Amino acid sequence: MNTKGVVYEERAAAFLRAAGFEILDRNWACPLGELDIVARKLGTIAFVEVRARSNPAYGLPAETVTRAKRAKIIRTAQAWIKAHGAKADTFRFDFIGITPGAEPEHIEDAFSADGFGF
Repeated sequence: MNTKGVVYEERAAAFLRAAGFEILDRNWACPLGELDIVARKLGTIAFVEVRARSNPAYGLPAETVTRAKRAKIIRTAQAWIKAHGAKADTFRFDFIGITPGAEPEHIEDAFSADGFGF
């Protein structure tokens, strides 16, 4: 990961902590892919994808999470759950977008695993 990516993910993790989340894992990787942040708040475990854009003229960060990327995140989340024996009332997929000069955009339950075999 490049230096900017580390900075963006640290900013996202700090944002989540301030919102009451406990960070369970960061940059967890397996042969299927990598999870940027795994966080828990109350009975929910959120798999958080972090994306940044240096210039909004090139599009919004959320626009970079394609169907293929979502499928990869879902498969990797399944592996994380299995590897950790994780239990939760709810598992969900969140998104944090970062653009210069703006607060992080946190989209809770940004996409679902419906149709992906989760």
